[in-house]
Amino acid sequence: MSTSTRSPLQVTWSVWKALFLREALTRLLSGRAQWFWLLLEPAFHVIYMTFIFSVIRVRHIGGIDTAIWLMIGMLAFFMFRRTLAQTSNAINSNKSLFTYRQVRPVDTVIVRAGLEGTLMFFVTIILLLCLALLGKNIYPTDILKVSGAFFGLWAFGLGTGLMMSVASELIPEIGKTLNLITMPLLWISGVMFPLSSIPQPYRDWLLWNPIVHGVEYARLGFASYYHTLNGLSESYLFKAALVSIFLGLLLHRRFTMKLMTQ
Repeated sequence: MSTSTRSPLQVTWSVWKALFLREALTRLLSGRAQWFWLLLEPAFHVIYMTFIFSVIRVRHIGGIDTAIWLMIGMLAFFMFRRTLAQTSNAINSNKSLFTYRQVRPVDTVIVRAGLEGTLMFFVTIILLLCLALLGKNIYPTDILKVSGAFFGLWAFGLGTGLMMSVASELIPEIGKTLNLITMPLLWISGVMFPLSSIPQPYRDWLLWNPIVHGVEYARLGFASYYHTLNGLSESYLFKAALVSIFLGLLLHRRFTMKLMTQ
């Protein structure tokens, strides 16, 4: 009689599949119409900002229809922010699972990031279809550039989430201030208003923010004629994502036992 032994990779894959199913059921069925709130948050921001721009008679921004400009920027930003928010408290929400030796804290963070990326993909498709029903042109001129920008923002959210998940467990006060830290990002990432309206040298200072590069590249992928900022670099976003993921994995490796036992 022969017995088969699973490789570490097979064990990890099995853990990720089980965690993904568990997290998906919790995320979508934990509250009444939970899936509806996933759509409502970005839609609400787009609706009231479109109303404000329509009142001051701004029909186009950088050559793009204002509603499309807002929707793309909002969805790109939410790809980062939701990934960061969900991953930063992944460890605390799954502590009971660490009694199983196959489950590590880093697994819960990576799986949550994967789930959030998947949910944001469907949220993006649904909200763009809603704009199409309103007569807006939702077809991107460069789908690869749009996909790359969204993926870069997701990866940056994963990297910062890996770091914040460890930091908020070791120092709980950091987790409580996360919303205060991320809220200003909505205003300094070119999501709600064009950064071209900001005078120098403050405009160049905002280019240190990697999210700006992802948001603007997503818009540029939708319309090649979009008038964006000088100095944008897609590689800067990916470099920031890689550095944050590396530092996050380093923190998890250093504090794994402490995260599992405290």
